[in-house]
Amino acid sequence: MQMTELSNFLMWCFIFNTGLFFVWFIAFLCAKDQICGVHSRWFAISKEQFAAINYRLMGQYKLAIIMLNLAPWIALLVLAD
Repeated sequence: MQMTELSNFLMWCFIFNTGLFFVWFIAFLCAKDQICGVHSRWFAISKEQFAAINYRLMGQYKLAIIMLNLAPWIALLVLAD
């Protein structure tokens, strides 16, 4: 695989994952109570626990996007020059 193909692949991975992250964030902002209601029926968790778990997972997902998509993409762009 050529460096330009790999760079394009990482760029599209970054765009897709960032879009998915923003959809998750907007859904959490707009429908927090409904989503929490569904999950509290399945699991015995409070609203505070649900929010803490959700924010932790969002942070971990954001770090994964940066480490696995953005950083390698930038490194390939620097190496290509």
